[in-house]
Amino acid sequence: QVQLVESGGGLVQAGGSLRLSCAASGLTSSTYAMAWFRQAPGKEREFVAAINWSGRSTYYADSVKGRFTISRDNAKNTVYLQMSSLKPEDTAVYYCAATYTTGVVTTTNKYAYWGQGTQVTVSS
Repeated sequence: QVQLVESGGGLVQAGGSLRLSCAASGLTSSTYAMAWFRQAPGKEREFVAAINWSGRSTYYADSVKGRFTISRDNAKNTVYLQMSSLKPEDTAVYYCAATYTTGVVTTTNKYAYWGQGTQVTVSS
């Protein structure tokens, strides 16, 4: 049974930083892509950042490019999202996702496994 558990969310002032973590368990292969998505109240879930199985390929939404960094530690089965220069519009529930593939995946419906989400609130 695959389980993804996010942590690291919280309340931060605009301009501040947070690091989210997502620990994966139950995956039977190391060849899986991971990503972060977010969903603000009243809005659809949107893509934030993705990383391939090796960590050598990453992709970002334009809205976070240059401010967020996705990385992974395969020895710990953990993916991270370092968020800097946070803005109030980054406020959302952040979800990590995983799926078995060798590439970078940016679309919601391609991900088979999801975490429960962690709240990030950026105050102005």
